Amino acid sequence: MKNLLLILFLIFSSGFIINFNDVYGHGVGSEIFPPVELNGKLVSVEVSSSTKDDIETDDQQISISLIDFDSKITLRDVTFLIKSERGEQFLFEKEFKADNGFLVFYFISEDTDSIIIDEESSGVNSTGFLGSLLGLESRLIDVKGPKLSEGGLYKLDISIITADGYSEKLETPLVFNAGISIAQTTMHDFIDPNFGKQNIQVVTYYDEISNFQYEPQLKEISYFMPFEWSLNNINQTTVVHQEIIIPKEFGALLLSGFSMSVNGIELSDDIVNVDDFFTEGRVVHFIIYQKELLNIFENSSNLNGMNFVIAPDRDYTHLSSVTDNGQFRILVHWEPEILESNSDAKIIFDVTDIFLKNKPVSTNYEFSITQDNQLILQQNGISTESKTEHNVVSFSIPDGLSGIIDLNFNNLDGNEFATTSIPIIIHENRKNNLSLIPDWIHDDVLLWSEEKIIDAKFINVINYLIENEIIIINQNQSEILEVKKIPSWIRIIAEWWTNGTIDDKTFVNSLEFLVQKSIIPI
Repeated sequence: MKNLLLILFLIFSSGFIINFNDVYGHGVGSEIFPPVELNGKLVSVEVSSSTKDDIETDDQQISISLIDFDSKITLRDVTFLIKSERGEQFLFEKEFKADNGFLVFYFISEDTDSIIIDEESSGVNSTGFLGSLLGLESRLIDVKGPKLSEGGLYKLDISIITADGYSEKLETPLVFNAGISIAQTTMHDFIDPNFGKQNIQVVTYYDEISNFQYEPQLKEISYFMPFEWSLNNINQTTVVHQEIIIPKEFGALLLSGFSMSVNGIELSDDIVNVDDFFTEGRVVHFIIYQKELLNIFENSSNLNGMNFVIAPDRDYTHLSSVTDNGQFRILVHWEPEILESNSDAKIIFDVTDIFLKNKPVSTNYEFSITQDNQLILQQNGISTESKTEHNVVSFSIPDGLSGIIDLNFNNLDGNEFATTSIPIIIHENRKNNLSLIPDWIHDDVLLWSEEKIIDAKFINVINYLIENEIIIINQNQSEILEVKKIPSWIRIIAEWWTNGTIDDKTFVNSLEFLVQKSIIPI
């Protein structure tokens, strides 16, 4: 016998369209539908999802019950006609009799050629927690097929054929259209040029994603998800919920805010919520409601599924992290924006109290900078509660120090669990590298500024500067600039350098900026 999970039904009082016999609501994990009349009383359908209570499997469970809305007791002798789809995949359409008005489907992953409905092995009258709570037994059905345990959006067209007796069919069946979302997680590995091997998880509560990409130069995540762009489907979709799980070791994305666009349409700021209450990583939630879907539908020229782009919501780098005890949030930035070895720097930070709505607070702290657990700097202090002044730690970056360093905040307010760490990047100092610019670079830049050689020669100059780390860009060193159209006004900068109007450092910094901003296209 299988044990039923404790099912908690969350009541959603809005977001459904009611057409008396037809009720809709897609994109959530649990639904109780508004009541409809049946033989002089109000009845409702409850649908809920969870993971099977079995440590050896991750099978998905969806339960369906027909209840008396006032007494909350299930009706007897109910015939359900269930049509089920997972995403765009048709699963089955079949009638099920439930003596006690309660069905439980287990969706089980098996490598089969077709969907198998197994009612025999499920134990037709197995008693579960909810069944015993209501004083009844439930009907258990196994649904077996490829990848069914992996979650996603399960669409259920539920028709009530009989209720309170199998002998007489309802003259007009009650019809409920449900969309139950079960979390589906995909993992994506990639190499970041600064932080090395990374893994980002995408959790979707709607449908399977594909074509995941991470662009390190822009710090952008993009991927695709199927979606039917029709008013009927939008009206049935309560919410599209996505989560991005970012490791805390990945400093490039420890940003204080993100934006999301779908099919080129920028979504409002209130769909994004950053959750730092996880010791191993941060979770960025994107909750897209119907009004956002309608805005995309009305304004996008591309209605082929959903093309997501997630990017930092501001130009400057401003990292944040929450202490392990969940009380304090640390917000950090630094000057200059690009930190280099053998130079002076400032670490600027605020300590806010989450329980006081992220108000800056005055509290003692222990601050240190480490690399591979080797101490570089240590300083204790008391943070400021001012909203306009910030805490500042000035330090000289040692010569030869480069790579990832950790900014550690420990024992805030004397609490050993009030601790967190934020990784940032130190670049190698390039002052000495400028002396490595050979004469042929100067000659080629001069000829290009006079339009005597083609753009490809100037691209060779830039690639040489990148390969020799005179120009630093946020991408893999194995990648090179392609020969594309270069804006003609850049010749002015080249001319200034060749005639001595600007020095080597200004010229190199200008090229670096133009490459990073894609003005010189990659």
